[in-house]
Amino acid sequence: MSTNFSVITCQEAQGSHGQLMLDVRTPAEYQEAHVAGSVLRPLQDLNTEEIKKMAGDKGCVVICRSGGRARQAAEKLCAAGMSNVKVMDGGITAWQSAGLPVNLGKKTISLERQVRIAAGFLALLGAVMSYAVNPAWIWLSGFIGAGLMFAGITDTCGMAMVLARMPWNNPKSCSVTKSCCN
Repeated sequence: MSTNFSVITCQEAQGSHGQLMLDVRTPAEYQEAHVAGSVLRPLQDLNTEEIKKMAGDKGCVVICRSGGRARQAAEKLCAAGMSNVKVMDGGITAWQSAGLPVNLGKKTISLERQVRIAAGFLALLGAVMSYAVNPAWIWLSGFIGAGLMFAGITDTCGMAMVLARMPWNNPKSCSVTKSCCN
């Protein structure tokens, strides 16, 4: 996969006039806080051809919570032949920390925290069930541990992809066919 994207600061991103500001977080995360004028296209549903048309020759700046999903999206866009792709280092977290303007909405639990909660619950469930019901339940804890290790090594999390599709992360008032919550 090609990695022809560049990494820029949030101040540089703010000065990227005319470029598409592409937010690849979940609709719930976007609704909580987003850069004014940014367009929501969640990473799990990213259509590279659509983004290439939207960005045109000017290119785009990709935004997520802290930079990981933005890098994955940028790699997909570059692999699809798009040029002038930039990743905003530190994501919306850095943007807010720099005191730059954001549109605020309803507070949500971040996808990263949801993964930690679900993984912790499932690991604990496996341990308790293996003690109280059947020793074979320990495999649940082992499976979750292996999944977390895989996610750390590959920077790809299957549980996050599943959780991103859950109804609480896709509010009905926020549609990805348009820039919502502006």
